[in-house]
Amino acid sequence: MSYKDQIQKDQLPAHIAIIMDGNGRWAKKQGLIRAFGHKKGVQTVHEITEAAAELGIQYLTLYAFSTENWNRPKEEVDMLMTLFVETIEKERATLMDNNVRLLTIGDIDRLPDGARTRFLKLIEDTSHNTGLSLVLALSYSSRWEITHAMQEIAKRVASGELKPEDVNEELISANLTTAGIPDPDLLIRTSGELRISNFLLWQLAYAEMTFPACLWPEFTNEDLYKAIVDYQHRERRFGKTSEQVLVTK
Repeated sequence: MSYKDQIQKDQLPAHIAIIMDGNGRWAKKQGLIRAFGHKKGVQTVHEITEAAAELGIQYLTLYAFSTENWNRPKEEVDMLMTLFVETIEKERATLMDNNVRLLTIGDIDRLPDGARTRFLKLIEDTSHNTGLSLVLALSYSSRWEITHAMQEIAKRVASGELKPEDVNEELISANLTTAGIPDPDLLIRTSGELRISNFLLWQLAYAEMTFPACLWPEFTNEDLYKAIVDYQHRERRFGKTSEQVLVTK
């Protein structure tokens, strides 16, 4: 029986987040330059997004480009931005056909003007779609996000609009770039690396995590289904005991 057939549709994770790691290493394994790894990685994004939409996943967040990635060699960054623009143009029909709504989190003001303009246009074009919400984390890091949220809250405290005791978890969440998006239930990081690399530090507090050894260009729909099946076999206690969880089910 395939992993897809084992998935319980009434217990799907509402939100899956993925750290797409290993494009460069995949290319090196093939004796190719890193650019080919990124292009193959884009194909994987296409396939996994369609698979998630078909399953009925509500949110899929992909860590596409971190703030730290700006420190990579200029040639690679320029190539990634060019690939980003080309992908935006090619994927519009697929997003519309699959009823996918595109969202973003991150400091997109740092993107080149042309890429940012086309990206925002696609977000607008898909805004009325009601299926999967595909969240691209671009020019994103969690420490940047939390710092920005604290600055915004501090301004409101300084102006007298808020008191220090008004600052709570709900207020902090409302000032993050993920405001309105449920916290991830499941985090997948490919390539076998066992870290979360400054990604959704606040939001992943109670996420289940899995770290498949395959590189992102090798990640298949069946790998996604396996991660979901593994997730459904875990007991999510949120600090409670097993007995308390059973009572509330």
